[in-house]
Amino acid sequence: MNFLEERIAKDGIVKEGNVLKVDSFLNHQMDIGLFDEIGRELKKRFANRPINKILTIEASGIGIAAVAAMYFGVPVVFAKKAKSINLEGEMYVAEVESFTHKTKNQVIVSKKFLNEEDRVLIIDDFLANGCALQGLIQIVQAAGAVVEGIGIAIEKGFQPGGQIIRNLGYKLESLAIVDAMNPVTGEITFR
Repeated sequence: MNFLEERIAKDGIVKEGNVLKVDSFLNHQMDIGLFDEIGRELKKRFANRPINKILTIEASGIGIAAVAAMYFGVPVVFAKKAKSINLEGEMYVAEVESFTHKTKNQVIVSKKFLNEEDRVLIIDDFLANGCALQGLIQIVQAAGAVVEGIGIAIEKGFQPGGQIIRNLGYKLESLAIVDAMNPVTGEITFR
């Protein structure tokens, strides 16, 4: 078991409907020491890629991406889920569906922060059905940039997202892959 799997086994809570609550350390309250380990591991797994930018999606991916960016020495851009008055100029837009929130959102990235010279590592906290990743990939492609890889903290291996993204030919590295969860016993099975 790796460091993230150990933490999930210790503090993760399995709920009905294929929900894994990790809000005590990953996506509500954030364990920065754990994020540091995640960032170090992602740097190790993508060390041979010429990454000059990290892209994530608002909000839960931001903390992980920011800490990982320190290891890569690159900026983080995050796709916003709502247009604000602070956003100006032309935007890349993609529609994504959230497994957790059961909603569809348009995510946007300003064109001034992503262009054809960028070699992008996409980072997110969870991968379930792959909709958010497909939206981020769409944005990178619209910018003429290259997706060098995708780093995920937790992948739900029993849902189709990981297979869909791997079938598209992307280097996808998930630090913990959950193959099964039992809401009755709380048991979590890792790949």
